[in-house]
Amino acid sequence: MDVQSILEGPWALVAIAVVVFIESGVLFPFLPGDSLLITAGLAHQQLGLSVPVIAGVAFVAAAAGDQVGYLLGDTFGARLFTDDARVLKTSRLRATEAFFEEYGGRALVLGRFVPVIRTYVPLAAGSARYPYRRFLPWNLLGGFLWAVGVTVMGSLLGGVPFITDNIEILLAVIVLVSVLPIVIEQVRKRRKGRRDRALTTEPQA
Repeated sequence: MDVQSILEGPWALVAIAVVVFIESGVLFPFLPGDSLLITAGLAHQQLGLSVPVIAGVAFVAAAAGDQVGYLLGDTFGARLFTDDARVLKTSRLRATEAFFEEYGGRALVLGRFVPVIRTYVPLAAGSARYPYRRFLPWNLLGGFLWAVGVTVMGSLLGGVPFITDNIEILLAVIVLVSVLPIVIEQVRKRRKGRRDRALTTEPQA
């Protein structure tokens, strides 16, 4: 999708809000949210908009989109899972519930910065019945850091061609570095679990 064409005309702010809202949780992940915010931040003067206004609208749209995604997951998500399904297995839903119980907040924040993933994280949270009282503050924090952060990044660094051309990759690298401690902890737990099972199955002398 051509980002420049989205921002042309007097409805640029509305277009930003619509794209960010849909990409944030309405099950249509293939939209250029990162590039759109970077470009809007870079071209805010040409658009006749201030950076705070763009960032504020994007934040509200991002938070609202996640609310819809959570509601969809909470209302319909569990019905999509069955014990004998190839992909949407009930066991995977239970694993998702456990994941959000332990890493819910971090998953909601970090998922914001990964295209496609940001669309499905609130759906998974709702499907896993992640408590809404926990979902809401993390949703707002993630929406703020992403919408405001990427817009401001565009206004400050968008003039650098390398940043503009590789924003999705750069954001993904940041997220991968951020989740590395979680991955290491999970590997450590699995190894410990295997050792514990091995000790319990050893024959007694």
